[in-house]
Amino acid sequence: MFSFRQLLGKEDKFFTLLEASAEEARACVRTLGKYLQSPGALKNLDEFILARRKDKAITAQISEALCTTFVTALEREDIEALSNALYKIPKTVEKIAERIMLGPQHLEGTDLKRQMALLERATDTVVLMIQELRRGVHLERIRSHNDQLQAIEGDADETLLAMLKILYASHGSAIRIVFLKDLFELLEKVADRCRDAGNVINHIVLKNS
Repeated sequence: MFSFRQLLGKEDKFFTLLEASAEEARACVRTLGKYLQSPGALKNLDEFILARRKDKAITAQISEALCTTFVTALEREDIEALSNALYKIPKTVEKIAERIMLGPQHLEGTDLKRQMALLERATDTVVLMIQELRRGVHLERIRSHNDQLQAIEGDADETLLAMLKILYASHGSAIRIVFLKDLFELLEKVADRCRDAGNVINHIVLKNS
């Protein structure tokens, strides 16, 4: 039985900060899903900027804590790698929101529910994996969750290709095609970021199991 708590001694700050970062990533994806239902309602990036700044502040707190806290048995690089992987999720989501604001009219008639459902599942799984690190779990449990993330990322790849196929067969303007291609690829990149975070967690548990 692997226990992240044992590796970090009595310090709970790392659990709390990593979970908070994962929750910010999940909240950011859900906010994006809300605006994709009515792209014209996105008048500014305030919500996304705030979420990204909060996550950046959490990442900074983790770096500072690593400089002042003795971490037993667990390499500092592993915590930093997970923190950085988590931060890239809301950062990528903010880029998507930026694209939407550039041309919300180009999203008319485009159904992104499949992509958003995958991203919500991915961030839910990342949050769950970090919560289980606090409790201490068998390697098999973390590996199972990570396998789910790999499957979600694979589905996101397939969905991207299917959407691009439809897009390229359409008779829309060149501007709309470029706009949507960029948006589809950024959505898929969020799934990649979640997969990367899952791989880091799996690596940490594997090293210390």
